[in-house]
Amino acid sequence: MTAVLVGQFHARDAEGRIYPVHEYHEAVDSPDGATGSAPLTTYRLAIGDRVAHLGDDRFQLVQSGVEIVRVP
Repeated sequence: MTAVLVGQFHARDAEGRIYPVHEYHEAVDSPDGATGSAPLTTYRLAIGDRVAHLGDDRFQLVQSGVEIVRVP
């Protein structure tokens, strides 16, 4: 799977801490070996921790469960 960095933004938790988040598009391979048409979008902190997209501007740090919101 190949991941390409397509964006970056900052998000803030309830206590005011700022997190730098990177957005990636990953190519999804089909069972026959061909690359799928729609890339999978994934998010990670700059330090590599995984981030789950909850919808709109809400995200959650996978490891700690902390909810963060994209800073406009």
